[in-house]
Amino acid sequence: MKVTQEKLPDSQVGLEIEVPAELTQKSYEKVLRDYMKSANIPGFRKGKVPRQILIQRIGKLQLKAAALEDLLQKVIEQAVKQEEIDALGNYQLRSDFEALMGTFEPGQSVTISASVDVPPRVTLSQYKDLSVQAEEIKPADGKVEETLERYRENLATLVPVEDRAAQELDVAVVDFVGKAKNEDGELEEFEGGSASDFQVEIKEGRFIPGFVEGIVGMTLAETKDVEVTFPADYPQAELAGQPATFSITLKELKEKELPDMDDDFAEEVSEFETLEELRKSLVERYEEEAENATDSNIQQALLNELVKYVEAEIPDTLIKREVDFIVTQTAMQLSRQGIDLSKFLTKDLVDNMRSNARPEAIERLRRTLALGEIAKLESIAVEEAEIKARTAEMMAEVDDPSQVDPDRLNQVVNEDLLKEKILAWLKENSQVELVPEGSLADDEVDLEVDADDPQTDELQAVEVEAEVVAADD
Repeated sequence: MKVTQEKLPDSQVGLEIEVPAELTQKSYEKVLRDYMKSANIPGFRKGKVPRQILIQRIGKLQLKAAALEDLLQKVIEQAVKQEEIDALGNYQLRSDFEALMGTFEPGQSVTISASVDVPPRVTLSQYKDLSVQAEEIKPADGKVEETLERYRENLATLVPVEDRAAQELDVAVVDFVGKAKNEDGELEEFEGGSASDFQVEIKEGRFIPGFVEGIVGMTLAETKDVEVTFPADYPQAELAGQPATFSITLKELKEKELPDMDDDFAEEVSEFETLEELRKSLVERYEEEAENATDSNIQQALLNELVKYVEAEIPDTLIKREVDFIVTQTAMQLSRQGIDLSKFLTKDLVDNMRSNARPEAIERLRRTLALGEIAKLESIAVEEAEIKARTAEMMAEVDDPSQVDPDRLNQVVNEDLLKEKILAWLKENSQVELVPEGSLADDEVDLEVDADDPQTDELQAVEVEAEVVAADD
């Protein structure tokens, strides 16, 4: 079978395949035999229908179409194998099927034109001696003491208060009824605006702005009307940005009694025996987190600079796979946050998510391809011993090893280790200037969203609900 290749844009290879007469006849005969075995024609048993009767009943045109479809699949797959083409995904027929049907005759040769996606053709005009700036992250001042205070808060004992008014940082138990103006301008209770024995810490940000602040100064059994305004981004659209009145009754008041910050406290909140050891551990932890964040900034800066020098023809097959991965990850994240996907992810919304994810998918592929090209040019590879060692570390953390696919795990570990090696090489062979945190503009690129698209509003509604559920947790 004669095959002529043609280099096409977007990492495709065109194939012109001259199919010999014996193959077209063989394909037609196979279709006839299949029909003869399954055809149900009155007066004949299955498998015993005469050839001519079958052709008359089924129609030669339908038989030819079936034979041509069978032929296309087989000869294109055979051509890809014969030419040793590393094809991605399925083929695309470039010949017009109707035109082929007009010229196709069993027992005569036919020429078929098709194309297949192949791995991207990548060119890096520069990848050594890159010059970038990255923000250096340092542990926040007072972070250790804030953490220790939070530990103390978690161990606090609530002690009833009866001889004074409510003040900040107390814990109050209240009944409340919320009212907002209806369409007629009259105050009426709204859904979810009332509760009994509701416990809340009198601390800014604990509830609707103004609510807990209104409790300050109240005495036990006192009832007070507190005016508030709902945030503009409040999930209930009918209340967002609207004023409301809460009638609050203070039923109980408690203050926090914090434990002493000593060695006993350290033992209770950690595995350390002394407060000094606990403090040292927290210092080391936050220093490591800051170092990791700095490394992440360096890697991102290098990748952002590297992609400026990459030229890659990315086939649509790879882009669709990456888009599917991004959409799936988004859906899984929403599901983990308690969102019922069946209520939101309509076909139109998923299509819109795919469209919005496409630019990100292309950018991610460009980065991956650039790193892969560096690995090829610099002969960077992962040793089997490294994979085994990292895999053993990961398996040691797994509760049920039987649930892990070892082949998939090896693949993931190999990809992670290779990426780490490439990025380490890139860092060693580039000039990196560390600058203070916050001194660089945010280079994060948001996916383009059509503000007038109703599907965008629906997606944003899903995201808002996810945030509300996460906040409730």
